[in-house]
Amino acid sequence: MNTLAVVLTCVDIVVCIALIILVMSQEGNDQGMGIVGGSGNNSFYEKSKGRTLDEKLKKITLFTAILFAVLTVVLFLVLARGL
Repeated sequence: MNTLAVVLTCVDIVVCIALIILVMSQEGNDQGMGIVGGSGNNSFYEKSKGRTLDEKLKKITLFTAILFAVLTVVLFLVLARGL
């Protein structure tokens, strides 16, 4: 394995661990099927949810997941071509 492959592997592992931690730190959806029956409340908290910590964690998780996917594909291409 060359230097580029080793560096990409290490970065991929770090991003993978970060993604696992981000997913584990998020809250679950507590409403479940109760939202179908109309039991959902539209409070100020839900309307301003884009600024909450949970919403920020979701955005960071999405970015990390995309980064992990791209890094994994690039790592595969580097290893397949032997660069």
